[in-house]
Amino acid sequence: MITMPSNKQPQKLDQKSVQQSLRSLRIISFGAFILSVMALIFAVLILFVLAPVMFNAINSQQTQPSVTTVPATTVAQPGGLGSTIAGINTPLNSSALAVINDAPNAYFEKAGEEFMNGSLSDPVFLSTNKVPGFTLNGKTSVVYLGSITCVFCGENRWAMALALSRFGSFSKLFIGYSALGDSDVPTLYWSPVNYNGSSDAIGGYYSSSVISFLPVEDTHPITGGFALNTLSKMESNINATGNQTYINVFGYILNLSNNKTTVFQGTPYTVWGNYQFSGADAEIFGNTTPSGNSLPLTYETHGQVLSQLANPTDQFAQGEYAAADVYIAALCKSINNNASVSVCALPAIISMESAFK
Repeated sequence: MITMPSNKQPQKLDQKSVQQSLRSLRIISFGAFILSVMALIFAVLILFVLAPVMFNAINSQQTQPSVTTVPATTVAQPGGLGSTIAGINTPLNSSALAVINDAPNAYFEKAGEEFMNGSLSDPVFLSTNKVPGFTLNGKTSVVYLGSITCVFCGENRWAMALALSRFGSFSKLFIGYSALGDSDVPTLYWSPVNYNGSSDAIGGYYSSSVISFLPVEDTHPITGGFALNTLSKMESNINATGNQTYINVFGYILNLSNNKTTVFQGTPYTVWGNYQFSGADAEIFGNTTPSGNSLPLTYETHGQVLSQLANPTDQFAQGEYAAADVYIAALCKSINNNASVSVCALPAIISMESAFK
């Protein structure tokens, strides 16, 4: 079927209607243009502002250690002891770390001489047990079992860090405290720890061509008092890590504990080469004599402690360097005064070594 063209002519458009239609079309087009510009601006905002923030948040979750933290704050505790956990688990900055790593040998010599002539203001002990040392990759080891809640561990880590700095160096050390209910003294942690729960942390950021440092840190909520897992619980926690080196280290500690002379009786428990120390080798809690429950160190910041350690005439510093000297002498004796370790040649250290049989 063929359709014939229509004979009906198209109607003429009204000019006024055409103008109104064109005006409406312009308004719609302008509105669409504005919307597209706004969409472009929003896209640029996401690309250059929000995207980096989102990327950094994701990246930080991937690279930061999994550590339970709480904001730096002041916590009121009865009796005036334990008042802060400010900055806990924060690494020392480079200048603070240098106070430990770069302490001059002269500081150790001066403190060692004072220890030998009995002129120290604070008690430093030289009481050890000779044991077969733990070796790792052919290197003599320092083995440590401590607790973050323990006030004596807190004080003792300053001397330990100074002593270890003579045989190697720390790439990181962290702000720590003893338990708020156990004097809350400022101290160092070898690595970030879970201070809100019960666990056992292993390892640290230390390197040496001469010795190995193998620390185990028992943890409990720091807002309480001193607490300690049983040896069997510690062993279970360490076994669960699957780290064979530390499984062997803890087996070594358990084996020493089978002997009544070297039995584990509490923290800190350390072995420096061939010499085992039951407890801290000093009691150094500030620049005045502690009285009652008051320990001057409790009320100091880490910056104040480090400032004192940078001054060899400071009472606290003298005690800590002397306590470090005891550990150093034990280790120098164990490595036969390795010529590459300059501190082993200090006259005070050589004199102290005579006490190690």
